[in-house]
Amino acid sequence: MRSYRFVVERDPETNLLVGYVSGWPGAHTQGADIDELQQNLREVIEMLLEDGEPALESEFVDVRTIQVA
Repeated sequence: MRSYRFVVERDPETNLLVGYVSGWPGAHTQGADIDELQQNLREVIEMLLEDGEPALESEFVDVRTIQVA
């Protein structure tokens, strides 16, 4: 069993959730809600893994908030 962190954003035009694995080209999808998004992303990742382990271009570390006056 492998684990991958993924980013979730909302597309303001479609109102769909968009998810992607940071640094993994092709590992992205969308869904109407978080459950659909996760299922769709799971399917995408399983398909991509058929070609072998990914060579990630970057690694997700954190999300921070900064205040600016």
